[in-house]
Amino acid sequence: MTSLLITLLYIVFVLAALVLVVVILLQEGKGGGFGDSLGMAGQQTFGVKAAGIQKFTAIVAVVFLGSALLIHVLNRQQSSATLIDDPFGDSAPTVPAEQPR
Repeated sequence: MTSLLITLLYIVFVLAALVLVVVILLQEGKGGGFGDSLGMAGQQTFGVKAAGIQKFTAIVAVVFLGSALLIHVLNRQQSSATLIDDPFGDSAPTVPAEQPR
C-alpha cells in the first residue's frame, strides 16, 4: 500500500515540476522573459493583472514541496535499517586473527 502511495506521489511531484517550469517561464518578469517571446499571446493569456497566475504558481509550488516532503517521510518510514544502525549490512567484513609466530 505504501509503495503505491509513493508511486502516486512521484507522479504528482513530476507533474508539478513540469507545470512549475512552464508557468514560471511564461510569467513576465521585470526584464521580460519567455512570455515576451510569445508576443500578445502572453498578455491575452494572463491579462493586465497577473494575480491569478501568481496564485496558481504558489499553489503548484505548495503541491510540489508537499509531495517532496511526503515522499521523503514515506521513504524514510519504509526503510527500517540505516547506515548508522548497520554500516556494513549483513556482510560485515571479518578481520583475520593474528597467528602467533
